[in-house]
Amino acid sequence: MANQNKTKVTGASVIKFLNRVTDEKRKEDAFKIYHLMNDLVPDEAKMWGSSIVGFGSYHYKYKSGREGDFFKVGFSPRKQNLSIYIMPGFERYESLMKNLGKYKIGKSCLYVNRWTDIDVNVLSDLIKESYSFMTRKYG
Repeated sequence: MANQNKTKVTGASVIKFLNRVTDEKRKEDAFKIYHLMNDLVPDEAKMWGSSIVGFGSYHYKYKSGREGDFFKVGFSPRKQNLSIYIMPGFERYESLMKNLGKYKIGKSCLYVNRWTDIDVNVLSDLIKESYSFMTRKYG
């Protein structure tokens, strides 16, 4: 069906996926984000598709009829950067974003080159607030 999300939960192992990251520094940074998110949110990490680690889930339904399930917060250790998914977007987190460090953003994606480029305390607050927002909105 064309109105379904292609990125879905799989039964793949998150740890095995992270261990397959070939760049050692990227792997180290990915494990740091994994442990940070694991400590901050109550949901277990799961693989979403073949390359995204997601925590929690929610069900969405748009007026267009498109609906599906997606994770509340997550990340992916891409070759170019670490992609950190903040599902509500960034407009509501302007004060946090000012103090985060060096990054780029997309609609719901935070692109970070290295763990050391950002303030981990600010990232922690961003993750907690985003997860909390999604939980209040979707349960």
